[in-house]
Amino acid sequence: MGPLDASESITYFISDGTPDSQFQPGDRELARWALEAWERSSNGKLHLEPGPQETARLRVYFVPASYGQYGEMRPFLLDGQRGAAVFVRPDTDALGTEIGPRSRRDAVLREIIVYLTCLHELGHAFGLVHTDEFSDVMYSFGFGGDISRFFGRYRSKIKDREDLAELGGLSAGDIEQLSTLYSTE
Repeated sequence: MGPLDASESITYFISDGTPDSQFQPGDRELARWALEAWERSSNGKLHLEPGPQETARLRVYFVPASYGQYGEMRPFLLDGQRGAAVFVRPDTDALGTEIGPRSRRDAVLREIIVYLTCLHELGHAFGLVHTDEFSDVMYSFGFGGDISRFFGRYRSKIKDREDLAELGGLSAGDIEQLSTLYSTE
């Protein structure tokens, strides 16, 4: 699919979720922090700005369980340029009987899961592909791996939700993939 055109600022829009999505008002901030993590890691190649939904090339939607997957990215064209819609399902029960109950008891774990899902799907929006490296946020569980351990390693570093904005969550492999995609932009 390739990178987005980064020759000018990339506009983004983050929706509120519907009540049946288990969206929480702070989820919009988690999505914004995920965008900021990618922007910081781009060595000045990505410049992101909020904008109206109709003209935003990146759009984040919080969707209900009926959408199936926990996260998904769908490309679209806007005025001849590739854009991307990211769909995040903040209902952590979709992740199984071990993670669902834990995230209901631990609000920070729930926020880590929503944040990392935004980070992963936005990676696809920027053009990154899945990896087989468990340390990457772009890791695909199609390669196996313990999903509880994946989120747990972040939980061990986070005391409260604001720590997510500082942690970033991207590995050296994620940043290298981003750098390679945007090296000629």
